[in-house]
Amino acid sequence: MLLSRRRLIGSLGAAGLLSGCDKLGENETFRSILFKAEDAHRYLQRSLTDRGALAREFAPEQMSPVFRTNGTNNPNTPDYQALAANRFADWRLVVDGQVARPLSLSLAQLRSMPTRTQITRHDCVEGWSAIGQWHGVPLKLLLDQAGMRSSARYVVFHCADRYGERPYYESVDLIDAFHPQTILAWGMNGHLLDIGHGAPIRLRAERHLGYKQAKYVMRVEAVDSFAGIHGGKGGLWEDIAGYEWYAGI
Repeated sequence: MLLSRRRLIGSLGAAGLLSGCDKLGENETFRSILFKAEDAHRYLQRSLTDRGALAREFAPEQMSPVFRTNGTNNPNTPDYQALAANRFADWRLVVDGQVARPLSLSLAQLRSMPTRTQITRHDCVEGWSAIGQWHGVPLKLLLDQAGMRSSARYVVFHCADRYGERPYYESVDLIDAFHPQTILAWGMNGHLLDIGHGAPIRLRAERHLGYKQAKYVMRVEAVDSFAGIHGGKGGLWEDIAGYEWYAGI
């Protein structure tokens, strides 16, 4: 029987193998176990399960009292600090690439669009989980408004945070991009996102592990391939630490 990824991650975390996302890529034992099992799960998930199925949603009383911040706590770049100082009034989300009508949207415009609220569980590759409530605009609405071209195969999220000299980015395919629970969240637990949790917006792709949940999203780009985009593997951790691009759970 294949070990579920949630159980595998939890057991490795309990064993003390996981000390942080930047350390996981250096742990060959973790990588060999997780990502070899990942290959089997990826093919099984894609061939045997409905990738359009919804992730489990929870009741308000099941929300975690503390929801840790995953990844970067603050981009701390001059540009980001200037945006945060003005409460992101000057921030714009760019939607471009292989689209017919590129967009540039303010936070106020995003908040005025139809909102989806969902209470879901975040499963981090470090071995912890938390249940939180997210409020945001379905990514599908933005892609439909921009008019994605038929040549597009993936959606790339370019972010304000960095890992050394490398900008953070992530990506999903069109199945996940158009999934009803894939949202660009501007709120958490009834409030606007704080900086630690990814203000002004972050991705929530609820069928994936936490490293796919890009924070501080600045640009959404429709592409036909990852060639020429940073390390070419579809995400920062995929580029530098060998994480699998498909992180479905």
